[in-house]
Amino acid sequence: MNRYFIEVGYNGAQYSGFQVQENSHTVQAEIDRALSLLLRDTIMSTGSSRTDAGVNARQNFLHFDTAVPLHPQFLYKINAILPDDIVLRGIYQVPPDANSRFAALSRSYEYTLYTHKDPFMKDRGYFFPYKMDIAALQEAAAVIKTYSDFTTFSKRNTQVKTYICKIMESSWTVEGERIVYNVTANRFLRGMVRGLVGTMLRVGRGKLSMDQFREAIERKDCTKADFAVPPQGLFLMNVQYPEGLLTPITFIP
Repeated sequence: MNRYFIEVGYNGAQYSGFQVQENSHTVQAEIDRALSLLLRDTIMSTGSSRTDAGVNARQNFLHFDTAVPLHPQFLYKINAILPDDIVLRGIYQVPPDANSRFAALSRSYEYTLYTHKDPFMKDRGYFFPYKMDIAALQEAAAVIKTYSDFTTFSKRNTQVKTYICKIMESSWTVEGERIVYNVTANRFLRGMVRGLVGTMLRVGRGKLSMDQFREAIERKDCTKADFAVPPQGLFLMNVQYPEGLLTPITFIP
């Protein structure tokens, strides 16, 4: 058996999330279906990062095992089978014990707000035409890096054993009519990025003071967070692995 990592991107609007779920239309189910058809073998992949319903990914990874030789036009053929809103960008040979989820060093997300009506941003951001204190947003983002327990920003009904996350980057940038939040961590909890964004927006609009923001984090109570921001503004941008782990396989165009 050979183990492969595959790099994918997708628009999550039409899916009930990334991970395979019974009686639900998911990104991973479409990928497994395409791989199984092409390889004429039952493929059950493992994903590196689970995204919620409606959330997008510029880059995500999965791994799968197969003894079937890969077709010389694997990328072309698999993308012909996959629906238009999912793309497989690359495939990598990895050691047989490499795990796309546990080998990842970090994940990076981006959440985009747009402040003026724009039909071309409707499916890629959150229309938020309100006056905000950008300095307060930045201060809140910096505060997040001083904490490690993010119980407050985890939705209920999760099966994780720990709520500890190491935040490596947390900042807002203003790009014309767009306000973008960038966050990188070793791991994320269910709904965590949207919870962070929604709660920080309350700070930016003056509805929550910085002391109250800190108190919300320290209370470790998800009812103190605001998860109400919509999914289409959220993108998984990057999954980082140790240097040298991924050996790309080149195929005939």
